[in-house]
Amino acid sequence: QVQLVESGGGLVQAGGSLRLSCAASGSIFRINNMGWYRQAPGKLRELTATITSLGITYYADSVKGRFTISRDNAKNTVYLQMNSLKPEDTAVYYCNANILVRGGYSGMDYWGKGTLVTVSS
Repeated sequence: QVQLVESGGGLVQAGGSLRLSCAASGSIFRINNMGWYRQAPGKLRELTATITSLGITYYADSVKGRFTISRDNAKNTVYLQMNSLKPEDTAVYYCNANILVRGGYSGMDYWGKGTLVTVSS
């Protein structure tokens, strides 16, 4: 099977930076889109940023210009560099990847367990 494991969350002051990582492992044939979602307390999970296998990126308006998503296809890893963090960025950040497993017929969405980012004012 496939696992996504996030790392890099923590507590940071407003204006600071954090870098999240998410590594995919298991019986992987190909990884298509990868992305980060976040869920703040009392709110629905929302898309933060995505990146295709060719490196085309998309950002939510709320993080555009402050966050950068990237991926290392050789390591099956996606990153989220978060700069100029604000208290409203506080959330659990989840990694998502659409993965075609060996012997599979189509890609399926997989999720990590999440990593908490807390931004203090």
